[in-house]
Amino acid sequence: MGKRILIVDDAAFMRMMIKDILTKNGYEIAAEAENGKIAIEKYKEVTPDLTLLDITMPELDGIQALKGIKAVDPAANVIMCSAMGQQAMVIEAIQSGAKDFIVKPFQAERVLEAVKKVVG
Repeated sequence: MGKRILIVDDAAFMRMMIKDILTKNGYEIAAEAENGKIAIEKYKEVTPDLTLLDITMPELDGIQALKGIKAVDPAANVIMCSAMGQQAMVIEAIQSGAKDFIVKPFQAERVLEAVKKVVG
């Protein structure tokens, strides 16, 4: 059985792209969320092996969602997704417990490399 992943991005198109890359490579999508608030609820519901979390979102941004998920599960595996030029936020995310980050636009190899590094 593949590792279960929660995908969080406010853009449905981005979630679809990530889902496509992951399912083709044997990963299972545990759930999807379009903002940080929903992400924390979904995390509690499905307890995924890994969460892919966008930084820039409405309601609750990725950094706040990361902190919320870490409060629920200190051992949570989270990879941040960011657009170019968000270095400061990426650094804050890593300091807040993110295991890695991938930059948009996504390259399938980089997504898979990050996921494999964190959950095998």
